Amino acid sequence: MDNLRRFEIISDYNAFNNNETLHPLVSVVDLSKAAPRQGSRMYFGFYTVFLKEVKCGDLIYGRHTYDYQEGTLVFLGPGQVAGVNSNGETYQPKGYALVFHPDLIHGTSLGRHIQEYTFFSYQSDEALHLSEREQKIVLDCFSKIAYELDHAIDKHSKKLIVDNIELFLNYCVRFYDRQFITRENAHQGIMERFEILLSNYFQTDKPQHIGLPSVAYCAKELHLSASYFGDLVKKETGKTAQVYIQEKIIHVAKERIFDHSKSVSQIAYELGFRYPQHFTRLFKQRVGQSPNEYRSSLN
Repeated sequence: MDNLRRFEIISDYNAFNNNETLHPLVSVVDLSKAAPRQGSRMYFGFYTVFLKEVKCGDLIYGRHTYDYQEGTLVFLGPGQVAGVNSNGETYQPKGYALVFHPDLIHGTSLGRHIQEYTFFSYQSDEALHLSEREQKIVLDCFSKIAYELDHAIDKHSKKLIVDNIELFLNYCVRFYDRQFITRENAHQGIMERFEILLSNYFQTDKPQHIGLPSVAYCAKELHLSASYFGDLVKKETGKTAQVYIQEKIIHVAKERIFDHSKSVSQIAYELGFRYPQHFTRLFKQRVGQSPNEYRSSLN
């Protein structure tokens, strides 16, 4: 697992898996055509989506290992590293990979909105687990893309390929929404841990040393990617994680404003604001009064 294979272009990944390159910027890779191999880490210079069909080892993503099973979709954005740990054993890959280069979608609707598909920056253990019916829809999307690649490229090909990739990604948004609902109990536990994390944060001196708690900080403490965490909070509460954090800050601030022995500036610094005016601005946006006005109204 120490070796790192680099795939900068689609044709290199096709060659690695014994697939013909029909288009330089996109491919539906049949992994069953690949020769048996041992696990390795791989760098991808393009968007990659794996549809896992059989057990063949543990997915390595970043520093984490994830035992992902049949019917799982894993998404990688350009520049990410992933791989398979087969524990030194030779295995036969099986399943499919949809790979497409950023150059394919430049100037298209998908290119303008690709950042909205936040699951490309999820961690491997935040993968999408498909039902049998969902797997059929995914394979149908892959089949339509493969159909266009198998036929002579004409003036319609690029639009139809990109449109079908976008259709596939939109289905994945729906499937993730379903997964958020079916895992509601687990997610509720995460929300409870998030609330405890914020409460404990403001009871320590971390705000003075670290500053205000960021979405990235909270996600890391909860062992989630920032993107998945942000999407989870939005689906559970209807608010962004940033807004949720800000509301917690205001709640704590209101409690501390009762303490007349401390100035508003002192409270701001205790909460993690570098500049008191930033605290005053946020407080007024959320409460409709400045901290001093709010304090006076309590008398």
